[in-house]
Amino acid sequence: MEKFNIAIDGPAGAGKSTIARLVAGNLGFVYVDTGAMYRAVTWKILDEGLGDEQTAEMIALTKRTDIRLTPGENGQTVFVDGRDVTGLIRSAEVTGNVSRVSSIGEIREVLTRKQKEMAAGKGVVMDGRDIGSHVLPNAEVKVFLTASVRIRAERRLREIADTQPDVSLEQLMQDIAERDRMDEQREVSPLKRAPDAVLIDTTEMTIPEVVDRILELCKSRIGGGK
Repeated sequence: MEKFNIAIDGPAGAGKSTIARLVAGNLGFVYVDTGAMYRAVTWKILDEGLGDEQTAEMIALTKRTDIRLTPGENGQTVFVDGRDVTGLIRSAEVTGNVSRVSSIGEIREVLTRKQKEMAAGKGVVMDGRDIGSHVLPNAEVKVFLTASVRIRAERRLREIADTQPDVSLEQLMQDIAERDRMDEQREVSPLKRAPDAVLIDTTEMTIPEVVDRILELCKSRIGGGK
């Protein structure tokens, strides 16, 4: 089968990671969760105790940090300098700081280079907020996923119910709306739908339905599929 790249963008909670992983598994492609990479850097910065004003130190730390993404039993396993941080990068503290860290242009440049290298050989499904518009502008298939704020908050609430039982739906809705605002308004590589990306609103769709829609798009665009 011919290898090609798929870029999946969209706001927080749109289901990008789950859907991208399933699409990659169906096609036998490599899944690259760029959001996990930014979370990994954010976790490292917090772990090192760097303050908001220490931008130069954050950039230097990002450059020397080794981030590895490997397939795991329950999805993707994330390693930072050899340590499994898969669960740690989903903490409320990391979630509350990742937009700020990812808005630093030099950090985005470092991670964008890593992501481009991962996709150079084709056969990659990459999800994020600026993949189709900035990281992989030549991706053969581009998708922009979205859903209502409430639906995205409900999905997130189900994900964290066991680990963060005190978080309310209303708080998550506020957090997601604020995250959208920050991602859309940041100066460097803002959340943006590429002109040639296919918009898919997942509000009323199941995960299998979205996956099937993207696989159909692959077949129609470049004859992808098993």
